[in-house]
Amino acid sequence: MTEFRLTQISDTHLARRLPLLSDNFAKLSDHLDATRPDLVVNTGDVAFDGPAGPEDLEFARTLHEALPVPCRYLPGNHDIGDNPTQACPNPKQAVTEKDRQAFISVFGDDRWRFEAAGWCFVGLNSLVMNSGLISEAEQFDWLACELASANGKPVALFLHKPLFLNAPDDPELAATAIRYVPMPARRRLVEMLRNVNLRLVASGHVHQRRDFTYRGVRHVWAPSTGFVIPDRMQDVIGIKEVGLVEYRFQPDGFEVRHLRAPGQADVWLDDLFAPAT
Repeated sequence: MTEFRLTQISDTHLARRLPLLSDNFAKLSDHLDATRPDLVVNTGDVAFDGPAGPEDLEFARTLHEALPVPCRYLPGNHDIGDNPTQACPNPKQAVTEKDRQAFISVFGDDRWRFEAAGWCFVGLNSLVMNSGLISEAEQFDWLACELASANGKPVALFLHKPLFLNAPDDPELAATAIRYVPMPARRRLVEMLRNVNLRLVASGHVHQRRDFTYRGVRHVWAPSTGFVIPDRMQDVIGIKEVGLVEYRFQPDGFEVRHLRAPGQADVWLDDLFAPAT
């Protein structure tokens, strides 16, 4: 295979009770039917509230199974709970092994690695990082083995939370600590990635589109396919809109295209719970 076409979606937040999000997902499905990439990767928050409502996970799986192309999944904090940080009290809905296993039972592995078009693709569960769960240590051990076998191939990393805002040593501030891979797990992960030919880090979580390069590595934040968070609740970092990201990987490089599916609407979080008129 000389070219591998991958579409990244993120933060679909699907639930039967939230039809506006299903409407945007339907527009996404039509776009995927028209473009037919080799793979779709959902980088997390697949469901609206997996820990409190397992039916959200099942509903999200049903909609993804109807897509016309194969999918891989990674968990988000709305799927399995959030990870602790050094700057904030423990999250109200902390990640648990029970919720992780519930996600795996519906969507399959919460971490994965495969090769295509001369690239090594790695997907990580960023929510177990800094959690102290056994699965956190297991994932780091697994990652070390997988990176050791990359053999110089360019590496594309996918995970729910961005590694950092602008640089690996960005401080953890209470107001924003939950947005990024927490310390000290971030430091350990960055050190491991320095030993490979890392070219891309693709994430979601923030519900803003952003694309920047740090020391030769391109960092792409996918927006939510479902909704946008108001400025009063979240400062502006990138572009607040719904959409998706398309990639074309070749052995000698890759291309990124930022877009929205025809008909996708910028649903604001407030609109999700507004009474019908």
